[in-house]
Order: sequence, then C-alpha cells, then structure tokens
Amino acid sequence: MSDTILKCTTRHVRIFTAVVENNDLVLDNGHLTLDIDPDNEFIWNDQTLKKVQDYFRQLVDSQANNELTDYSLRKIGSLLEDFIRRLLNDGELSYNPNSRVMNYSMGLPRTQELL
Repeated sequence: MSDTILKCTTRHVRIFTAVVENNDLVLDNGHLTLDIDPDNEFIWNDQTLKKVQDYFRQLVDSQANNELTDYSLRKIGSLLEDFIRRLLNDGELSYNPNSRVMNYSMGLPRTQELL
C-alpha cells in the first residue's frame, strides 16, 4: 500500500483510504471512509442509507484478500453508483427538490401516469 491517499470520487460516492480528523482527511491505509451523496441530491431515510452502507461493506469484504488499488476502489465506487441508481429506479430513494444541484444525474424523476 502506498503512502498517499487512495480515493474514488463519483457523482454520489466518495471513498478514501483515510479517516476524518478535525474536518481533514488523514491517511489511514487500514480504513476506508465512505461519503455518500455529498451534494445532498437525494432524500435519504435510515433504511436506504443502511442498504448502501451494507453493500459497501460487502464489496470491501469481497476484496479482503486482494491488494487495494485505485482500480479496485473505482470499481467499488462504480458498483455503489449503480446500486444507488437501482434504489432510485425502485422508488426507495427520491431526488431532493431543495438540492443546490438539480440535474437529475441518475435519470428523470418518476411521475404518476395520468389516465
């Protein structure tokens, strides 16, 4: 493992080989810090947030016997992005209308069909 922070930054997921101390990232190769939806684009409930955190743990555990690299961290981030998209498509997650960014990055919001 290197002496630099490995990181994965996607639209809705940030992962670092670091811990947060006094609002700063401090290198810690034995720890991964997950920041979900840093722009508050979605409305989260505890259950949905827990699903993402649990899936993150599963992905990390599946890499336990492999060296953590930029590539493997980016793969975990991409899989989490896909998981969040599924939660949105399944209606378990919704866009936050008060978000500073309204670009519908995961697709248009669901609407009720009128007959």
